[in-house]
Amino acid sequence: MSTLTLTLRAGDLPSARISLMGITPSALAGKSADEVARTNLQAGAQSVALGDLFSISGTAGETLVISGSSGTLDDIGNRLEAGTMIVEGDIGSYGGRRMSGGKLEIKGNAGPYLASRMSDGLITVAGSAGDSVGGIKAGEKFGMTGGQVVVEGSIGARAGDRMRRGLIIARGKFGAHAGSRMMGGTLWTEAGFGAEPGALLRRGTLIGPSVEALLPTFVDGGRHDLVVLGLISQHTKRTLGDLAPKALPKEVRKYSGDMATIGKGELLLFG
Repeated sequence: MSTLTLTLRAGDLPSARISLMGITPSALAGKSADEVARTNLQAGAQSVALGDLFSISGTAGETLVISGSSGTLDDIGNRLEAGTMIVEGDIGSYGGRRMSGGKLEIKGNAGPYLASRMSDGLITVAGSAGDSVGGIKAGEKFGMTGGQVVVEGSIGARAGDRMRRGLIIARGKFGAHAGSRMMGGTLWTEAGFGAEPGALLRRGTLIGPSVEALLPTFVDGGRHDLVVLGLISQHTKRTLGDLAPKALPKEVRKYSGDMATIGKGELLLFG
């Protein structure tokens, strides 16, 4: 399996944020090191050659490694279709945006809008992630429509905003307003939700041990012994392996909402 490694050079870098839009394994496959070096990147209003910012080693193919990455690098994995991208460090905004396949492995933290409008594939984050994971930019209709995201740390506010399908897992907590305007999919936390999850939730499932503050438009349906919880745990373990969260207990407390809209979503608390 061919691996290309891009190592961010130490020293002077553009003061503007750098976009790695279009830098994916499939886009670079078959290119020589010289061709890769001549690829243009956007740094604010300026265009810069990739080779001026990164040293290049290996052969372009199925795996792309970005070493020495920092939070000033945006759009890593944006429109990723196939193959594997491994990021050794942090990333900025829009990581994995519009991703439709493949795997994006981030060994540091991720900025806002991770997995925005993602439709398939797998994203893993060793650290934490910013606001609007799986969400939308202004003017867009749907957020995440498929795929899986696993964050070992916590996630910022408004995760899953206008999400339609897919799975977002946090070992840590979700920030305020998780699942806002959500139309489908699942948010699953092992540490709890922040304030007012599920604002204008239409459909979809929020799973966690606790919530800081619940909206008054959610209805307490009492405790339930749900067979489907075992099926969810089995399916997640089968698809994610060691990345899957701990199996859910059979009994949870179910809240239905948001009754300010059609109210067909659910918040399941197992704590």
